[in-house]
Amino acid sequence: MFDWLFRYANPARFMSLSGTLLPWLWGAAVLSLLAGLYMGFSAPPDYQQGRTVLILFIHVPAAIMATNVYACIVVASLFSLVNRHILADVAARTAAPLGAAFTLLALVTGSLWGRPMWGTWWEWDPRLVSTLVMFFLYLGYSALWGAIEDETKAARICAVLALVGAVNIPIIKFSVEWWNSLHQGESIMSGNLAGPFLWPWLVMQLFYMLLFVCLWLMRIRTAILERRVRNLMQASP
Repeated sequence: MFDWLFRYANPARFMSLSGTLLPWLWGAAVLSLLAGLYMGFSAPPDYQQGRTVLILFIHVPAAIMATNVYACIVVASLFSLVNRHILADVAARTAAPLGAAFTLLALVTGSLWGRPMWGTWWEWDPRLVSTLVMFFLYLGYSALWGAIEDETKAARICAVLALVGAVNIPIIKFSVEWWNSLHQGESIMSGNLAGPFLWPWLVMQLFYMLLFVCLWLMRIRTAILERRVRNLMQASP
């Protein structure tokens, strides 16, 4: 089932494929950003939130990517522990700073959105607190990678940490339903988000996904090149 994935675990094949895809992915990302911005600013004011609703197109995609990136780290960590996937450790490690950036963006824009809607910059709401916990998980994961010199040992320990932290993903997802929360419930899959706001969000969500993939591929490529340089330096007399 995963034969195609393991085929591209070879660094040379990965470098070739990613080098071919990156220009196209960057082009698609730029086009989706321009389209999303145009559609977003063309959307009518919300009857309750006014133009503040524009934060929706930045905050919600960032919040979704915060959990999606962590899910990518969890999957890569599983491959690392079970299959000793050659690029799994690199993929997990390089995704963490990107996930932290998306999470921080979600927290900041959520605070900006919460001020006019809730009357406060921060509330100890289950959704907000669990998202903050995820931000600290990202920071702790990255710090642990940097604190352990032995890369093999660091990979194993960080993979275990990532798997333990995965319990926070369903907490973030269902916190609004499980506890009394100020945060609004899910409104996209339920069809409660009106068309003039749904389509700009979809395009901006596509942009965030493409942006992550582009940056992730670039970071993995950089890590591979750095490892090659280190190996050459160690091999040289």
